Amino acid sequence: MKQMVNVLLLCAAATATLPAQTFTTLVKFNEADGATPFYGALVQGLDGNLYGTTQWGGTDTTCTAFRVTGCGTVFKMTPAGKLTTLHSFVVTDGANPYGGLVLATDGNFYGTTYAGGANGLGTVFRMTPAGTLTTLYSFAGTDGSYPVASLLQAANGNLYGTTIQGGTEGAGTIFEITLEGALTTLHSFCSDGLPALPTAWPPTALSFRLPTGTSTEPRRRAGNTAQAPSSAWPRGARPQSWPALT
Repeated sequence: MKQMVNVLLLCAAATATLPAQTFTTLVKFNEADGATPFYGALVQGLDGNLYGTTQWGGTDTTCTAFRVTGCGTVFKMTPAGKLTTLHSFVVTDGANPYGGLVLATDGNFYGTTYAGGANGLGTVFRMTPAGTLTTLYSFAGTDGSYPVASLLQAANGNLYGTTIQGGTEGAGTIFEITLEGALTTLHSFCSDGLPALPTAWPPTALSFRLPTGTSTEPRRRAGNTAQAPSSAWPRGARPQSWPALT
């Protein structure tokens, strides 16, 4: 009994010394500096600051959906909450980054945009810590289209990711891309009889599921096809219908 009492007292003492949990809002986006950060988690840079993306907002007004303008941003935030918009997308260099950033071994950040680019089908980009953005690759359809998930860097130094449409069967791809922008399509879905489309919820690259059919993404159901509202997509970036399931 004495041992049991001692254990209880020890547990009570440990509980009593736990620090209070405090939630602090560091930044409230105002659309001009970004809006609706989506699936991408923040990543800490070598300078100690946090880097991320927003799906909408920024200084460009080409993209509009649900009363929100702007084609998305890349931002930097100090641990204390001071936010700096590093880049506002303008469609030609990409639009609507769904996923977050990955800090590569060269010290730069890499990510994808869901739409925009040279063909309106999404991009892979590089962002320096100072805020210089380079579009490394614009998807063209046969090599994939509409990347959603964040990228990951493998031991060979290359980046890997997925698209939710495009490829030889139009149902998404897995791709590899070098830090210089040379892309290789590793796999096209549905060529192997698999109906699943690659995406990430939450944003872990190379995870797969069928779309849920929210108002900003196309819905796919057995025996029919559907399209998202045209207002949900930047100009020239509206996707094709999903193929019917068999």
